[in-house]
Amino acid sequence: MGITGGIAAYKSAELTRLLKGAGADVRVVMTPAATEFITPLTLQALSGNPVHLQLLNPEAEAGMGHIELAKWADLILVAPASADFIARLAAGMGDDLLTTLCLASDAPICLAPAMNQAMWRDARTQQNVDKLKASIDIQLFGPGIGEQACGDTGPGRMLEPSQLAELCAGQFETLALSGRTVFITAGPTREALDPVRYISNHSSGKMGYALAEAARDAGARVKLITGPVSIAAPERVECIRVESAQQMLDASLTGLSGCDLFIAAAAVADYRPVSIAEHKIKKGSEEIMELHLVKNPDIVATVAAAEDRPYTVGFAAETRDVVSYAQNKLARKKLDLIVANDVSAPGIGFNSDENAVTLVGPDSIETLPQTHKQQLARQLINRIARHFNEYAKTSGKDS
Repeated sequence: MGITGGIAAYKSAELTRLLKGAGADVRVVMTPAATEFITPLTLQALSGNPVHLQLLNPEAEAGMGHIELAKWADLILVAPASADFIARLAAGMGDDLLTTLCLASDAPICLAPAMNQAMWRDARTQQNVDKLKASIDIQLFGPGIGEQACGDTGPGRMLEPSQLAELCAGQFETLALSGRTVFITAGPTREALDPVRYISNHSSGKMGYALAEAARDAGARVKLITGPVSIAAPERVECIRVESAQQMLDASLTGLSGCDLFIAAAAVADYRPVSIAEHKIKKGSEEIMELHLVKNPDIVATVAAAEDRPYTVGFAAETRDVVSYAQNKLARKKLDLIVANDVSAPGIGFNSDENAVTLVGPDSIETLPQTHKQQLARQLINRIARHFNEYAKTSGKDS
């Protein structure tokens, strides 16, 4: 990760933390101007590696250090990328360590521009940007539009660290599920009381949608069966929209014989009204209204019990005794894995952008610490794929 001089350099600390949390090995290169905004010691502590500052470092140059760095990298991300750096890179200059690395490396280069809106709009900057865009191994992430440190508003903001971490992760397709078909349920269900009211829960669908994107990037064909949410459907994912638990079950069973891996991330309502009123229920004089409910079908248990069942992964949203409840649910519903999380913990779970989970199997328990749901989804898919591929080898379902 390259850091150039600009106020957005303070965000690079959080970006380093997110990249490390997603499993990346991060080595930081800073320009002299970058060290005026954030200290190398901060980046060293967060990355776990020494920070590289100088092109002509006598100790590093004894082993051609800058060339070794260039060969080591799988991806070079420059965040923030200043107007000055973009101009020098477009001109093919190698007058500092960072530009030299970019010239000497065969790795893809991703730039996160960050500058004043007038500098970004300047015709010379745009000429440099166009020149870099024409290169097959250089991509631009952003910039974003919004308020800037100088008080201006417009294009030129560096994208947020979570966005950049996700974009970086998207550069690496693990292919751990290549050729596999994955069904994922997401979001809440709604159980109608009358034409205008329903019973539901606080699920946002963010975790299920993130899992769908991660499974897609791992090479799978993904069918996302989603309850009502306000999230755009992921690209290159078949999206089936439903309302009720029964509709979600019907969609889950459709084509199930061709499904290799089923991940039940939806927060399905356990009960539904016995009957749905034809018209809106009017408020009467009674202080108490009785509502009669009947149990909904258990989607994940039904899938796990199907003939020629897919590898089945459930979710358990709990408020206490998370692992013990998950283990009980795993055995009772005959699941292969279960992802458990404590939705009572502040800052994670329903409607949050972050989560922390425990992956429970028949003979294993693995805790994944709190991180952004996009990063967590990739970690989960990698671990689920590992368990699934082991299962496929022993069950005769190995492709």
